[in-house]
Amino acid sequence: MRRLLRNIFLGLFIVLVAGPILAVLVFRFVPPPVTPLMVIRAVEGKGLDHRWRSIDDVAPALPRALIAAEDARFCEHHGFDFGALQKAYANNEAGKKIRGGSTISQQTAKNVFLWPGRSYVRKGLEAWFTVLIEIGWGKKRIMEVYLNSIEFGPGIYGAETAAQRYFGVGADKLTQAQASRLAAILPSPLKWKVIKPGKYVAGRSKKIGRASGTVRREGMAGCVA
Repeated sequence: MRRLLRNIFLGLFIVLVAGPILAVLVFRFVPPPVTPLMVIRAVEGKGLDHRWRSIDDVAPALPRALIAAEDARFCEHHGFDFGALQKAYANNEAGKKIRGGSTISQQTAKNVFLWPGRSYVRKGLEAWFTVLIEIGWGKKRIMEVYLNSIEFGPGIYGAETAAQRYFGVGADKLTQAQASRLAAILPSPLKWKVIKPGKYVAGRSKKIGRASGTVRREGMAGCVA
């Protein structure tokens, strides 16, 4: 019985502690080749086009747009924005449109290491990986991996792929308007369109463009510059 318990404890330690730490350390230096979501979408028949590009070769307009759209306090928090979580909870409890409170760090942890879903187990693992990447990667690397793992449409992953597929340019040539358009579809990249967007996405894109100006002027993206 003692041996069984010891083996169970050792297995849990490897799965929940040693394994995640090792994976985070490896991806600190090595680009993640694929993510669980990419594999799932490929099996669903949506294809897989993923091209890695260093954050230093991505137009600054895109990180600014993503911070404006997804996580205005990205450079300030340590992985979790509890104020945003409280607002999201209050919004959802009031019966308004469902709103998430996940930070870019949390989304990156989920995208790279975990499967889609809302179970408590997955959320717990997401929190653990978020802590690990905040400690082991730092903000610039988190943003770099995020830029390269985002789903921008069916089979379209990462800034470079999206820039080429939608605008015919490399990620280093994206304008602020194009970056805002990409950021605008992120809540529903399989539903909303970058090219010929509907009224809502077009309006959201303009709003993100204005907010991106604030991000630039106030240095809110300084941690990834």
